[in-house]
Amino acid sequence: MFFDDRLATVLRQRATGEASLRTQYRQLLDLLGKDRTHARGADLSLRAAAWLRMDALADAIPAPERARMIREPGWRFHSPDLAAHLSDHEPEVAAAALTRADLTTEDWTALIPRLPVRARGFLRLRRDLPVDVDALLARLGVHDRGLPAPNAAPAQTQIAEQPAAPVPAAPVPLHGGPALPAPPSPAPPPPPLFPPRDRDDSGRTEISALVERIAQYRKARGNGPLESEQSPRLPLGELHDRPDRAITSFGFATDTTGRIGWAAIEAAPMVVGTRLFAAHSGDEAGESLARAFARRQPIAHGTISLAGAPAITGDWIVDAEPNFSEEGHFTGYFGRFCRVPDPAGAPTGPEAREADRIRQLLHELRTPVTAVQGYAEVIQQQLFGPAPHEYRALAAAIAADAARILAGFEELDRLARLETGATRIEPGETDLAALVRRTAAQLEPVLGPQGAGLALSFPETTTLLIGLDPDDGEALVWRLLASLGAACAPGERIAVDLDPLIGAGSAMARLVCTLPARLAAEDNLFAATTRSGESAINAGLFGSGFALRLARAEARAAGGSLQRNGAEIVLTLPLLTDIGGLPSAASA
Repeated sequence: MFFDDRLATVLRQRATGEASLRTQYRQLLDLLGKDRTHARGADLSLRAAAWLRMDALADAIPAPERARMIREPGWRFHSPDLAAHLSDHEPEVAAAALTRADLTTEDWTALIPRLPVRARGFLRLRRDLPVDVDALLARLGVHDRGLPAPNAAPAQTQIAEQPAAPVPAAPVPLHGGPALPAPPSPAPPPPPLFPPRDRDDSGRTEISALVERIAQYRKARGNGPLESEQSPRLPLGELHDRPDRAITSFGFATDTTGRIGWAAIEAAPMVVGTRLFAAHSGDEAGESLARAFARRQPIAHGTISLAGAPAITGDWIVDAEPNFSEEGHFTGYFGRFCRVPDPAGAPTGPEAREADRIRQLLHELRTPVTAVQGYAEVIQQQLFGPAPHEYRALAAAIAADAARILAGFEELDRLARLETGATRIEPGETDLAALVRRTAAQLEPVLGPQGAGLALSFPETTTLLIGLDPDDGEALVWRLLASLGAACAPGERIAVDLDPLIGAGSAMARLVCTLPARLAAEDNLFAATTRSGESAINAGLFGSGFALRLARAEARAAGGSLQRNGAEIVLTLPLLTDIGGLPSAASA
């Protein structure tokens, strides 16, 4: 399944009665509970709408009913996001959710520090958690609610240390009379139930022991930049200075008043609660946005200034669309912020003017296609009244074709910008080996039944950090491997190798792939017109040659290259690692 529209289908349903409310809540639990990771190309605004709908349903369904649905026999969920979301609800709902969560050790380790303190205690009721998770709970001070059984060893020690009571001697008989019996010796006092503990016995206090455990935990996790950014820390005054990571774009959603209620995770703490679209006197851009917001119109390339944390302060370009409920009520805006490009870095010359003309042409073509897509969706969704099923089927096909054409326009625009230097690849940090493994796993369900696929020849534990934004890196790797996979014949396997390449003053990651026979026969690989044909893998609207040319432009913009070497294609990207810490290609 490459296009999963189940979540959109559930959100389109109108829930009015009690039964339909419970049914939709159960459907959202199933869909959001199966999503362990964000799939490539997932609509984040759609997921945000799903979380908001779940909260709205939670207000209408009593907490015991929701807890009962979560505790249904045989149901488990694998999403740490769902566990974190439900842990903020009522105690019975949070307890049911954390009881039914079936997560990996890595997911538990990342989730538990983010859970509310109240919710962490529910995990001690489980006896099937991994050993590492139990150790993490112990380090965080989460223990069983019952008092520990008294230890008998201290009591015995206390008895041994007490001096023996003097036993009175038997009285000596007088005048040779009979001996009198000796009085019974007094019983020793019982040991105290809780003997006093002297911290000098162990040489350290509980606080010093806690500090030592924290130091050992940090030593085991490492102090690299990635760990410093993601690992939970206690405010003990010795935190390392974290590098400031500039935010270049983020998605957001507003309520009906124009106040941001949801944003991407990297920007949420700095922008949630900010009031947008408020007109300022003398600010023409602000007044234009306020008018569009008041009229519920789409906002395209609007300019706005944000103030606050250094990561978000400055001028932004905002694109947003109004959102309406099934009843037609306005519910807010969904959109995205992007940084205003630096005018000093804008290229000039014939190439830049040609790229600008191409973008203007694409804008003129995009407008009617967008209108056709909108009217087709209106008919398909019956927004203006019922329509025959035949018309709805035709409208759905037209909307899909329009979306495919718009995607092709986006690829043309991106290629024109990259080849003329009008845009650049955002720097960042991502694991190239993990991207290749994840992309190969996505292609395996389609290529596997035909006996084709990608044969990875590098170890499973390989890690190569490259200096690319994760989204740009994933798009580049998908474009390359999907183009090769779409051209595979039945039974054809593509060898994929990945290793570091150390040169004079540079460190590069090299990805080497064998070309399928259909592409190896092309004289000019980057001008090939080979299309996917019957394959379900679609590398792009304009064929494999255009997709590889776009991948080459992206690699060059990132400081690498994409070249053909006989029957192989080689992708090189700059490594984000110290050169001295890497093995050379020759030694490998």
